[in-house]
Amino acid sequence: MLKMEGVQKIYRTDLVQTHALRSLSLQVAEGEFVAVTGPSGSGKTTFLNIAGLLETFDEGRYTLDGKDVSRLSDRERSKIRNVKIGFIFQSFNLIPDLNVYDNVDVPLRYRGMSAGERDQRIKEALERVGLASRLKHLPSQLSGGQQQRVAIARALAGSPRILFADEPTGNLDSLMAREVMNMLEDINSRGTTIVMVTHDPELARRVHRNIHIMDGQASDFAKTPRKAPREESTLSAVG
Repeated sequence: MLKMEGVQKIYRTDLVQTHALRSLSLQVAEGEFVAVTGPSGSGKTTFLNIAGLLETFDEGRYTLDGKDVSRLSDRERSKIRNVKIGFIFQSFNLIPDLNVYDNVDVPLRYRGMSAGERDQRIKEALERVGLASRLKHLPSQLSGGQQQRVAIARALAGSPRILFADEPTGNLDSLMAREVMNMLEDINSRGTTIVMVTHDPELARRVHRNIHIMDGQASDFAKTPRKAPREESTLSAVG
C-alpha cells in the first residue's frame, strides 16, 4: 500500500539546512494498522505530511497503492488525496461555522458527487460513529470526543483506501482516547489501512506494528502477531 525508499526532506533557509528525513525507507502493507512513534522533532509529522501527499520531498521514491507519486504535480496529488486518502488530526480541523452534517459534506463536494450520494455517505458515516442525532449541531456544541468522531466520519465518508491519523487522541481524556481507538480498530478490521502517529504507548501496543522514527530514519518493530485484514474497504463497510 505504501512504500518509501531513501526519502529525504531538507528544510532550507538563508543560513540553515535542517534534515527532517534522512534516507527514510519503510513499507506499510494493505490492511495494516501501523503506529509511528518517536520523540518530538524526530520527523514523524514530516513523514506523515509526505505520506499523505500534503508535502513534497527532495530525494528518494514513494509508491502509494501501486503508483509512483514521487514527482506528481500539485493537482495530481490533490486528486489522489481526495479519492484515496483520509485524514484525522489532533485538533479535529472542523469548520466552526458549519454544523456536523456540513463539516462531513465539505470534502465530498470536491469529488463532484450528486447531492443524493453525498447525503447517503454522510448519514452512513455519522451513524457509524454514533452521531446520527447530532447532524445540526455546531462543533462548539460537542465534546472533544464527539468532535473527533465527526472528524473520523468526515474521513470515512470518502471511503479512503488509507487513513492517516496524527495524534488522534492527543486532545482527549483517557476514556475518550480508548473509545476513539476502538473505533479506529473497527475501521481497520473492515479493510482500511491506517497509519497513526502517536506518543501514547497504550495505543502503540494495540496496533499490528510500530515504526519508530529517530533523527529522520525509521526502525521497524513488530508488536503483535495478529494479521492485517485482507478485504477491501467499501462504502457498505462505512455504513
